[in-house]
Amino acid sequence: MKIRFWGTRGSIPVSLTTADIRAKLIEAVQGARDRRLDHRADIEAYIDGLGFDIAGTYGGHSSCVQIDAGGEEFVVLDMGSGARPFGQSMIERFGPGKPQTYHVFMSHLHWDHIMGFPFFTPIYIPGNRIVLHSCHENVEYAFRRQQREPSFPVDFEQLGADISFDVLQPDTPYSIAGLTVRAKLQRHAGDSYGWRFEHEGKSVIYSTDSEHRLEDETECAAFVEFFANADAVIFDAMYSLADAISVKADWGHSSNIVGVELCQMARARRLVMFHHEPAYDDARIEQVLGETRRFEEITRDGHAVEVLSAWDGLELTL
Repeated sequence: MKIRFWGTRGSIPVSLTTADIRAKLIEAVQGARDRRLDHRADIEAYIDGLGFDIAGTYGGHSSCVQIDAGGEEFVVLDMGSGARPFGQSMIERFGPGKPQTYHVFMSHLHWDHIMGFPFFTPIYIPGNRIVLHSCHENVEYAFRRQQREPSFPVDFEQLGADISFDVLQPDTPYSIAGLTVRAKLQRHAGDSYGWRFEHEGKSVIYSTDSEHRLEDETECAAFVEFFANADAVIFDAMYSLADAISVKADWGHSSNIVGVELCQMARARRLVMFHHEPAYDDARIEQVLGETRRFEEITRDGHAVEVLSAWDGLELTL
């Protein structure tokens, strides 16, 4: 079972600016002043030793994640702007002449999670099959509404693929694309749904756009059960704990600290922080990652949780 991240930002896509790139270059050059970099191998070794916030980037596309369980049909979580590079990769891999089936599981219908759909190339290719699974009754309305004037020049009816909508019920297991799938209602404006995917003893949780409140014992226990023994929990860690419980309380997002505590209680193996705050640069996300790992270490009760921050292009094998 593999996870590929095509978009990891929250709320709105962001991009590196010229100033951002310049700052990274200055940092890298300053660190290289006393090093011998006569050969390409020396340069590559030096770059590999730099922090990810200098040598790489967490990226800027909004939510889109692929789960690969080895089947012939593709499983995608949300249609944020990361759907565009995902679609491009599918065209490069298969071309337009080999029909594919895509199962898209929607957390909710806010714009940052559907904006990539009009730019998802497979929807324009006859023979492709797209099934949009959601627990929202108005899922079809949301996708059709954005795919028309004045918002977009290509009407939904002009799309070439066979596109259907499948409204599912939360807390009910389904077998889809070779996976056992279950949804759970989450605390977010307009409602969002977390998803649990299981295949051959492996499990993945996708819990974005959810404000988890550990002080609510009933709610906390329900999510501990939902997360139980997961191999990876993709978790909305958009805010710091201070923000999440003060100025941004009731905004529908969670924090890194809450993510650690839920994963510890659920005995999950990995916490993958996701839906990064768009105002955070790479250095700030890297700082949050370091702080979260230290918090996990000092609060560990014998069960270690591996802590990661998702970035556009990250691939995990479970």
